[in-house]
Parts: sequence; structure tokens; C-alpha cells
Amino acid sequence: DSEEDINQQENRSSLTNESSKRKKKDEETEGAETRRKENSERAEGNQSTKEELSLAASEEETNPPPSSLVVLGDYDRKPVQKVQPFLPQWLAQPKLVQKRIKDNLVPIGEVPGIHPRLLKKLQMNGIESFFPVQAEVIPAILQSASNGYLMGQGGYRPKDICVSAPTGSGKTLSFVIPIVQVLLDRVVCQVRALVVLPTKELAQQVSKVFNIYTDGTGLKVVLITGQKSFAKEQEMLVQKKVTGYCSLADIIVATPGRLTDHISQTPGFSLTQLRFLIIDEADRMIDDMHQNCLNQIVKAAFQVENGSGSNVLFQRTKPGPITAASSYCPQIPLQKLLFSATLTQDPEKLQQLDLFQPRLFTSAYSEKNTLGDGTETEQDTNKKYTLPEGLSQCYVPCDLNSKPLLLLHFMLTMKFTRVLCFTNSREASHRLFLLVQAFGGVTVAEFSSRLPPNERQRTMKEFEQGKIQLLISTDATARGIDVKGVNYVINYDAPQFIRTYVHRVGRTARAGKAGVAFSLVLRIQERRFLRMLKDAGIQDIKKHPVKGNSLKPLVQQYEEALRKLEKTVKV
Repeated sequence: DSEEDINQQENRSSLTNESSKRKKKDEETEGAETRRKENSERAEGNQSTKEELSLAASEEETNPPPSSLVVLGDYDRKPVQKVQPFLPQWLAQPKLVQKRIKDNLVPIGEVPGIHPRLLKKLQMNGIESFFPVQAEVIPAILQSASNGYLMGQGGYRPKDICVSAPTGSGKTLSFVIPIVQVLLDRVVCQVRALVVLPTKELAQQVSKVFNIYTDGTGLKVVLITGQKSFAKEQEMLVQKKVTGYCSLADIIVATPGRLTDHISQTPGFSLTQLRFLIIDEADRMIDDMHQNCLNQIVKAAFQVENGSGSNVLFQRTKPGPITAASSYCPQIPLQKLLFSATLTQDPEKLQQLDLFQPRLFTSAYSEKNTLGDGTETEQDTNKKYTLPEGLSQCYVPCDLNSKPLLLLHFMLTMKFTRVLCFTNSREASHRLFLLVQAFGGVTVAEFSSRLPPNERQRTMKEFEQGKIQLLISTDATARGIDVKGVNYVINYDAPQFIRTYVHRVGRTARAGKAGVAFSLVLRIQERRFLRMLKDAGIQDIKKHPVKGNSLKPLVQQYEEALRKLEKTVKV
């Protein structure tokens, strides 16, 4: 029994050992399976995260987050929303003047308010009709001066007037006629009108027009440009009497520098009775930093005089709120009249002029043309500047060496007459004049500030008479000067600024006549030149290439002229 018991116990222990071993094996196999599952889940998780990361990366590539960093060398241009400029109401909604001169002439008798005496003067000078700008501006100035020299009832102050119209559209006469008419009934001689111009030649031209229409009226016009001695000009402006100084001028036409000298140095010279301040070529007056001159004029106009009587009664006060006290005494308002072919629309620059409730008359606007199907199309929508109606524009691509030959080709082969040729400097103008003179066959003269005034006047007169066929000039004549009978304008040196271009080509096709402007443009300048015109809304310029074969007959004589010129310069 004991052996059997022992055997049974051994069997039981062996069975328990086997069962425990099986359990361990099962547990080990179960653990391995769970580890395999976990590993596979981890692998799947890693793969899914990788896919998510790759998707996120691709999304970031397509839609990158906004960043303040700038990548240097990144040439991808993104469309930028154009900001529309905000203009004051008087600039945004101007009074529009017709561009086409010939189609919109107004008989002088139909313009209201003009004195019969001046109508007779106009007819005597061969003027039967007004240009559109004159027909609009003359009545506006006359209306603003309906109270004579003084302010209106209730402190009414006349509005300032700005005029932007093409060259040769008659801007000078549009302020000469109303100013002469307002001053016709004056009793005491005082400076009532002051015209400020940037150049001596332009001042002489305006003074000449004033003298024509003041002849026989008793009004005195004085020109101050520095062409006469300072003492002589002082004698023309003021006269010393026992009772004090008295003015000898009703209307003064002046250049800025000489005018400021007289304001500060001439005893008895007073602007306290000034009624009209006319600024011609206003944009150049602003750009050339003549602002100090304008400030001095305004300061002199509002200067308090140490005197008694009528001067104190009509003492001018600076514009401000209208009150019972401010409108109690009669006052002479100071009205500003601005004229230019390229009047700036920059409010910041115009702010310097301190204009009072200005009105703008402009011919730079869009035109609507009706097509055959009844639809309307707009033209000139982006035009910032208006060119004369009869002007044809061409440009000639060339290289530097062929420019003199091209000018000679136009004069000798194409038989151009009465040509005004522009260069960018006095030195270039003088060199070109000597070269054409050495070549021969062309009656040529130069016109620049290096010449004395008398010689410039004589040259201009001979050109207008047809004795000179080619006048080589700097930009001195490009501003406002009315050179009669210019058939062609040649820009020998391409202008760097659009305003310079507008004023140069405006020397021809004046007063509704026809004219042609050629620009010699270096090939390296061509792209910039065309972009400059396009940005200004000038798109009707044609390319006019000149073949090299047409210049060959001139080469031999041109080289001889160069050698002759070289010897002349050395001597």
C-alpha cells in the first residue's frame, strides 16, 4: 500500500508539473501574441501618423501660413490691390472744358459781361471768337469780382481759381481780359494785380499782352525781370512825394527772384491793396521751390501799414471765421488764379498754396464715343495731361552716334522748316549748334540762358520771321512761351520727365493748328520712354524708324564737319 501511495503521489506531482508547464507555455504564447498585436498596432499608428504628417506638410506647401519674413531673391509677384487716391471735391469734380478748339469756338459777343471797350480791342487785334477755356474762365473771374475790389455783403470772399489746359489753348488772355476790365474804373494807382512767372521770356510775353489791352485806359503795367538795373526798376515802381511814397504801377508782371528783392529792399513798395495774384506755370513754381517767394508775397499783402485814413479803413485781415466784427469794415480780398498745362493733382503740393475754396477748370477728362450699335465706349480714361488737338507724335529709335545724322536727315533730306529742337543742357545745345553750323546747308541758331536777353529776343524774332529754319534750345523755351509758326518739334535728347515732354511738344500745334513732334530715343531708353507716356495716358505716339541707308549720303560731309569742329575747338 505504501508503494502504491508513493506512486500515486508521484503521478499526481508529475501531472501538476505538466499542467503548470502547459499553463506557462500558454501564457508565453498568449504574451507573444499580445506583443505581436501591440507591435502591429504601433506600426499601424506610426504609419498613420506619417501619412498625417505628409498630408499636413502638403497642405502647408499649398497654403503656407502667413509670415512676416521676407525671402530674398523671391521673384514671384503677387497681384497688389490698387489703392484709389482720395481727392478733395474740387479736384475730383472739376468744371470740364472742351478739348477740341476748332469745334467749340465761342463768338466774343456771346460771352457775357465783357466791357464794350475790350470787345472793340479784341476785334482790332483780329480776335472774333474765344477758345473754350477763355469762354469758361473769363466769366468766372468777372463774376467773382462782381463787387469790385471789395468783399461782398456778409464777408463774401471770392473763390480761388485753378486752370489746367493744354499749351496754346489761350490761358494768358483768359486772365488778362477780366483783370483789365475790373481795373478799368480805378481812381488811385495801386498795385492791384501781380502776375508771377518762372522765366524772363514768358514774363515779357505776358507783359506785351497786358500792354495791348491797357493801351488808352490809363492803367500802368510794369515788368520786373532783372533786365534793367535795380534802381531803374525802383523808379518805375514807386515815386517819393512830400506826403510819402505813391505807386506807379497798377499791374506788375515779375519773375520770383527780382520780385522778392523789391519786396524786401524797395522803400514804399506795397502790396496791401493787391486784389489778384496770378501764378502762371503754377506746377513749376511749386517744384522749383519758389514757395518762399509766394509766402513773402502773401505776407506783404497782409502787412499792417503804419498810416491813417483809407489805408486803415480798408485794412486787410487774414481769412478766418466770418463774424459781425470781421465783416464790419470793408476789405479787399486777395484772390489767387493758378494756370498751367500740367497742374499737379497732389493735394499736399497744392496745400502749400493755401487756396480758398478753389474751383478747377480742366480739359483732362474722359470722352464717350457712341458706336454704330448704340453702345458707348470711353476714351482717355487715364489721361493726366492733355496735348494740343492737332499734334502728331512720333519717336525714332536710334543709337548715340546717329542722332546728329538723323537731325541733318530731317533738315536736308526731309526738308523740314521752322524746327524747334530741344536738348537737355546748355552744353549739349551749344555743341549741336556748332556741329550743324560746321556741316552747313541749314540756317541754325541757338537759344539758351547762356545768351544775353537782347540776343535771345533777336534770335526769336528772326525765327518767327522764317530767317532761321532750325532753333536749338534748352527747356527755357518749353515753358509757356508762344513761339509763332513752329512746324516741327524735335526732342534731340529724350525728356526725363513727362511734364517736360508735354511742355516741349506743346510749342507746336498751338491754337488749333497742326504740328508734328519727333523724339530721338536711344534703344536703351525706349522701354522707359514709352512707359512714361503710357502712365500719363499718352498712347497715340507712332514708331518712325529711319533706315541706315538713308543716312549714308551724309556721313562723309558729317565726318569733315567733325574734323573742322575739332580744329576750331583746339584753336
